[in-house]
Amino acid sequence: MADKSHMNLVFVGHVDHGKSTSVGRILFDTGNIPEQEMKKIQEEAKTLGKETFGLAFVMDRLKEERERGLTIDVAHKKFETQKYNFTIIDAPGHRDFVKNMITGASQADAAVLVVSAKEGIQPQTKEHAWLLKTLGVNQLIVTINKMDEVDWKEERFNEVKKTVEDLLKPVGVKIDEVTFIPTAAYVTGENMTADAGEHMGWYKGLSLVKRFDELVPPEKATDKPLRMPIQDAYSITGVGVVPVGRVESGILKPGMKLIFQPSGATGEVKTVEMHHEQLTQAEPGDNVGINVRGLDKGSVKRGDVAGEVSNPPQVAETFEAQVVILQHPSAITAGYTPVIHCHTAQVACTIEEIIKKMDPKTGQEVTENKEMLKSGDSAVIRFRPTKPFVLETAADFPPLGRFAIRDMGATVGAGIVTKVTPKKSD
Repeated sequence: MADKSHMNLVFVGHVDHGKSTSVGRILFDTGNIPEQEMKKIQEEAKTLGKETFGLAFVMDRLKEERERGLTIDVAHKKFETQKYNFTIIDAPGHRDFVKNMITGASQADAAVLVVSAKEGIQPQTKEHAWLLKTLGVNQLIVTINKMDEVDWKEERFNEVKKTVEDLLKPVGVKIDEVTFIPTAAYVTGENMTADAGEHMGWYKGLSLVKRFDELVPPEKATDKPLRMPIQDAYSITGVGVVPVGRVESGILKPGMKLIFQPSGATGEVKTVEMHHEQLTQAEPGDNVGINVRGLDKGSVKRGDVAGEVSNPPQVAETFEAQVVILQHPSAITAGYTPVIHCHTAQVACTIEEIIKKMDPKTGQEVTENKEMLKSGDSAVIRFRPTKPFVLETAADFPPLGRFAIRDMGATVGAGIVTKVTPKKSD
């Protein structure tokens, strides 16, 4: 496993456009799901009266998801191509579950945006495109799925491709770096692992899995201090507390003394595991579980960030950020307290001051009405978290300095941290 670079790949897109089915198809076609297990999954789908969800069930392990036919949590599965080891993150498309989607996207090195050829772009498609951009996922592949439902027509593929391009351009995505692939994940699996078959002879590009080998692994920030946002902490009988998360920077090894902020818990790393294999060290990009000596149950939770005791993660008193307002029904002013989603944490933060407002088209400062922000505006804002919150500047630690702003079940905006004023220790 060690000789291939590892990458995290997130699948996003509107609900029912075929994300989970695409993932199931790739895992099955690349031999990462044994035939027996696939049969069992398909039988279970049948008994629930959801035959067409068979492939999707591979990722949707939660019982509630199987019964509702929706992806709720973020699921992880691994598969290999000729060149890379991938961990696939299947992110929810349903609007109630966007916060889980943000967690998934914040861990990704590249993304596949799935758009149905039949329905075309939907509200969620736009929201996901914005979030990917803000969360720093710059490598994007778009699959125009369900081509079988539009009679495999090249004209329809081109129509949907054009609308997706028009959607991505204003977000700042470089269209010439995006690959568009027509697929039929459920019916024939065409263009998923194998190249276009009889139905889409007009498409001359690579299949999705072959395109994955052209992705570029991120440079690993191994020279920076350790930062590992915690996604979950499990209490395992006979083992103790096992925090799980992705190493974003630095190197994690057994024997290291860690501090988890903002909880302040400390302990020594006994073992580091990935996919049930013990590692001598974990590097940026690795999703790992760590057995830490000295942690009590409940002392570490999702949203904490692990670092070395000698270089602890920063807990912010206040922070400044460059923010873009995507959508808000009225105006945003000082005093507004939305929820900020950064790495695996979600914390309500109050706007203390709108420091300066910019014209999003030119980047020039705007002086009139600068204390009010509405949809489309861009500004530098100072926030004060309502409870302890670990953040770093995007320049120092990009994954801990990019965030989404949510309120009333919708994404209001997105931003990057430019300055952190650390909390003074008591």
